[in-house]
Amino acid sequence: MEHADSGTETLEEVSVHRLDINFTGSGSEYFRIWIVNLLLIVVTLGLYWPWAKVRRQRYFWGNTLVDGDPLGFHGDPKQMFKGWLLVGVLFIAYNWASNFSAVAGVVAFAALGVLWPALWRSSMRFRMANTSWRGLRFRFVGSVRDAYLAHLPPFIVVLPMVILSIWIPDDPEADFPRWVGMGYLALLALGVVLLPWLLWRLKAYQQRHYALGSLQTDFRTSLKSFYVLAMKPIGLMVVLIGALGLAVWGMFQSAGEPSTSFVQLVSVLPFAIIGIWLLFFLGIRPWFTTRMQNLVWTKTGNSRMRFISQLRFRDMLWLSIKNGLLIMLTLGLYWPFAKVAVARLRLEAVHVRSITDMQALVAAAHQQPQEAAGDAAGDFFGLDVGL
Repeated sequence: MEHADSGTETLEEVSVHRLDINFTGSGSEYFRIWIVNLLLIVVTLGLYWPWAKVRRQRYFWGNTLVDGDPLGFHGDPKQMFKGWLLVGVLFIAYNWASNFSAVAGVVAFAALGVLWPALWRSSMRFRMANTSWRGLRFRFVGSVRDAYLAHLPPFIVVLPMVILSIWIPDDPEADFPRWVGMGYLALLALGVVLLPWLLWRLKAYQQRHYALGSLQTDFRTSLKSFYVLAMKPIGLMVVLIGALGLAVWGMFQSAGEPSTSFVQLVSVLPFAIIGIWLLFFLGIRPWFTTRMQNLVWTKTGNSRMRFISQLRFRDMLWLSIKNGLLIMLTLGLYWPFAKVAVARLRLEAVHVRSITDMQALVAAAHQQPQEAAGDAAGDFFGLDVGL
């Protein structure tokens, strides 16, 4: 991989190239793709999903311009169909085991969790190897071992749950051991505490292993920054839910008859729940999305290049409110327009600064064998479970 030249050379003494990112897609264009995909997925009972995903990826990739040149997506829907079937079979097996017994369901869930890191890595290898810029394929070079280490926090929670499931009676009318229930609640609380750690490990694994030619990214941010970021929305939601619980308790205490309390609760609770839901999706979610994008991408790069993300919360907030209202008013038909608008806002808030001549980098990479990219592009499973 390329590293900064030794000696007295500094960033000010070299030419800094700025690579802007632009998105040229339109809501009306994507609406036609979206509505056809939706109809074909319904008609084929979901079997068209991989082809729909390829059409969607090619549209968004082809309209994402980096330094004036579009990205390309080369995924084969037939190959992706095999991965889609594999994931479908795994989830069907999990549902069957869950209906068989509670213990079997938990064990099947744990088994699926054991396979998931490998499948997740395969997805990233497949997506990167089938994405190109100026004719050069990207690569994802993360190892299987590091993928499992990145998923370590869920195993800390899931494994004790599997052990506790031994004491769960199969008969729903049987007595449920109180200590098992308390153990599950404690593990769920631990899971919430570990969420920022999990997110940090996953993002570090992803951002450290993207490669183009001789350049490979690094990720330089601390676990503390993720906890600081995550604790704010989590704390707000805990306060709101706690306040709602206290309000309900006070309502029952002040009312004389239980029936009166129930009527008051039924009349007030739906509005409180809707209010919290709107606050989360139209306030907390855009705030978290903005801060997370800026944190993750501004800390991604290496000694030769780096990403800069300057997404603004007020822009994301306004767009979330606008999209939410129009999606409700159009009964969901505005969704493709909303997706295009969000993609444009988030992508164009990012640019790349590089002291490497990217044209020379691409030209040099084209002269070298591409076995690594070809190997990943030929991944048998063709998985794309999301990044």
